[in-house]
Amino acid sequence: MPYLIDITGNLNGLQSVLQQVHDKMIVHCSELIGTSAAIAGFGALWWVADYIWTRLARAEKIEAIHLLRPFAVGLAILNFSVVIQVIDGVMEPTVAGTAAIFDDSNQAVATLLQQRQDALQKSTDWQMYVNSTGGGDLDKWEELSGQADSGMLSGISNRLKFQMARASYDMRNSVKVWLSEILQVLFESASLCINTVRTFYLVILAILGPLALAFSVYKGFENNLVHWLSHYLHVFLWLPVANIFGSLLGPIPQEMIRLEINQLNASGQTTFGPTDAAYIIFLVMGIVGYFTVPSVTHYIIRAGGIGARMWRNRLT
Repeated sequence: MPYLIDITGNLNGLQSVLQQVHDKMIVHCSELIGTSAAIAGFGALWWVADYIWTRLARAEKIEAIHLLRPFAVGLAILNFSVVIQVIDGVMEPTVAGTAAIFDDSNQAVATLLQQRQDALQKSTDWQMYVNSTGGGDLDKWEELSGQADSGMLSGISNRLKFQMARASYDMRNSVKVWLSEILQVLFESASLCINTVRTFYLVILAILGPLALAFSVYKGFENNLVHWLSHYLHVFLWLPVANIFGSLLGPIPQEMIRLEINQLNASGQTTFGPTDAAYIIFLVMGIVGYFTVPSVTHYIIRAGGIGARMWRNRLT
């Protein structure tokens, strides 16, 4: 179990490494500002010329507010690094708030795992078959089993019986631990996988963001700005939603570990049973559930529809 705690801690530590990678790569979003500004500048001239010519041809009045949009977008492109910092600054509290909930759940699990380890080491079977030396205590086994060593042959027989009993104990106590550790690592890895893909998407969207804004200046691509912002916020929320999902599943392993501690205190042994099967099933469901996080965020951020078309019609 200490091994599981170390693995979980290392996997959680990789989350901060991904954040460092994000902060290091996000600065490259300024490299396309010059090219994007040129594209947006040509689009602004095209926009203004098309708008004025159309209004004059229809003998309609020219409203200056419609001429400001391409220049506002161009200003956002020239200060795109600041724009990204503002967006990240506004959204970052959602990550910090949900991470605190998730960390509390992980800390509770780590505390219970340590209590389980303490209860295991206090059990008579552990002291008899494992002990601090790892080889068990033959004298204690002979004392508790009532098979005293009365000669060379009985001594050899007792040693053989002790090793067989010790192997049986290790098998009963290890199968569940190995299986739960493997699934727990996969469970933590699913969260890390979501954050890794999220970091990649955010960096790509940030670096190519100036181009997305530049093309939104052209007529027919006005919605590009809304879609880019929607996709950026959508991907940004992957980690908060994953943290909430992990915190919701947190009480499940906590209750399973408590049941195991009670089993150890009562019998000194921990064997595979119905509660352990349920725990493994929930871990499998959690691993699958993590990969539904991107679709869940569609319920939070979604651009398009009638509102977007009405906004576009107001600008044309």
